[in-house]
Amino acid sequence: MPVDQNTEDQLRAEIEDLKRKLATQHRGGHAKRNRPSPAVLWSLAIVAALILAGAFFAGYLPQSNRQTALAKEAREDAVALPPVNVSLVDQASSKSQLVLPGNIQAVTEAPVLARASGYIRKRYVDIGDRVKEGQVLAEIDAVEFDQSIAQGKASVEQAKSALEQANANLQQGKTNTEMARYTYERWNALVQKGAVSRQDADTYKSTYEASTQNVDSLEKAVNAARSNVGVAEANLARTRDLQAYLMVKAPFAGVITQRNIDVGALATDGTTLLFRVAQTDRLRTYVNVPQMDAVGVRVGQVADLKVPDLPSKTFKGAVTRTANALDPATRTLLVEVQVSNESGLLLPGMYSEVSFTTPRAEPPLIIRADALVVRGAGSFVAVVGNDDVVHFRKVDVGRDYGDLLEVLGGLKKGERVVISPGDVVREDSKVKPILVGKPKQG
Repeated sequence: MPVDQNTEDQLRAEIEDLKRKLATQHRGGHAKRNRPSPAVLWSLAIVAALILAGAFFAGYLPQSNRQTALAKEAREDAVALPPVNVSLVDQASSKSQLVLPGNIQAVTEAPVLARASGYIRKRYVDIGDRVKEGQVLAEIDAVEFDQSIAQGKASVEQAKSALEQANANLQQGKTNTEMARYTYERWNALVQKGAVSRQDADTYKSTYEASTQNVDSLEKAVNAARSNVGVAEANLARTRDLQAYLMVKAPFAGVITQRNIDVGALATDGTTLLFRVAQTDRLRTYVNVPQMDAVGVRVGQVADLKVPDLPSKTFKGAVTRTANALDPATRTLLVEVQVSNESGLLLPGMYSEVSFTTPRAEPPLIIRADALVVRGAGSFVAVVGNDDVVHFRKVDVGRDYGDLLEVLGGLKKGERVVISPGDVVREDSKVKPILVGKPKQG
């Protein structure tokens, strides 16, 4: 039991003083002083009693007072209400910040296939090279095209010769027809005068009519020959066009993103993929907007695009088109967002996050996420009434923002909800609410 330091020192001093007096009496030489006198014994007994009394008053009484005070505080704590942190139910912003994932793609991308069969003679570009529209990418070696062109030219000349022959025959037929007409007319005049017989006139008439029909046939032959010339010239032009395809050219300005051939490789008409060209000065990304936000996305709306590889960069884009219909499987709206890429920092195939700011006609209520209590019967929130009594109320939860939650039903704006309700928060229990502020939507 602790003893007051001043009292203990004073008692020790008195004991030492008595010891000195006894030693002085012993040195006086009296025989009876070999034993302590009754007065000394009484003095020692009184000192011991004083020591015990001092220890009692210095140690026990303060400790007893402290124990009494602690017991009083414990009784007061048992009677006091448990304090709980509460937050007010607030309304979300009238504008919603929507962030959706997307994949960046080139606005225009096309495969370059071989249009003529042959071996690759030269290759001028490789992956990553920027090309202009009409720039030669590779040359295909096909000697048979020269032969085909020569054959086509010969066919054209032959068809032209046949056309000239048909025209000559037509002119001859027309001349013969005129001669037959004159002869028939003269004989018909002589028949009227009775100089010749009707039979001779009918003979010349038949000759004239046959000559006329022959002219019609010759005109059809001319038209056929003229058509043959056109066919021959078309075949020659087609062969020349195919020969032009031996020079593989870029369909538009862009970047070579794929190369599948090298010098000496065989290219087959319509099947061999030579290159893939993409325009990268302007890119697009497709995102699927949920149904609840689809009505707020419009063509021309501004959108921000970010990629994880460039966290400090934000690229401005715009909605260029929407599907105008929801996918029945996912209940989402397909939206295309285009963004300028003149800096070349964005690459087709990158993962991106697209942010929209969409208006909301009826903003929902929001609470802190740690106020939600999930049970087997559903989601609940501990609401503290005006009488500071707790009532658990079932709520309909909307969008999850991480630290905040949207509540679609079950609460009213301004109500107090318990944050992180523990074991002390029970149905119909009374608490001491401590307001920590409203939830703020970022």
